[in-house]
Amino acid sequence: MIYITRRERFNAAHRLFRADFTDEQNLEVFGKCSNPNWHGHNYELFVTVKGEVNPETGFLINLKLLSKLIKEKITDQIDHKNINVEVPFMQGKFASTEVLAMAIWDELEQPIAALDAQLHCIKVFESENNFVEYYGS
Repeated sequence: MIYITRRERFNAAHRLFRADFTDEQNLEVFGKCSNPNWHGHNYELFVTVKGEVNPETGFLINLKLLSKLIKEKITDQIDHKNINVEVPFMQGKFASTEVLAMAIWDELEQPIAALDAQLHCIKVFESENNFVEYYGS
């Protein structure tokens, strides 16, 4: 088994809040991230796939195809958008980085399987200090 990772980047805004909380409760739980006027991040997305190397190509997966898939399914949908209101695969979901990583997994798992690889990990860096890793359910 071999693992390979593709990194992509995107910029997006979001707001962490619960509509059923008061502004004071949101501020207490989510801090500045509950700003009603949103805030943004320069995200880094790492998509790791695993499988066996194809003896004919020497590849686990063609990275150009993987990059194209990530672009179509994820970055074209989210780059320079508001995660809370403009990203189709995040509709009705809480806009935390944890939930975002799980939603990205859901978007990529089957298309990656169609390329004869298995999704291993989604890693989303929200900042240089904070990141989430998700290995599926």
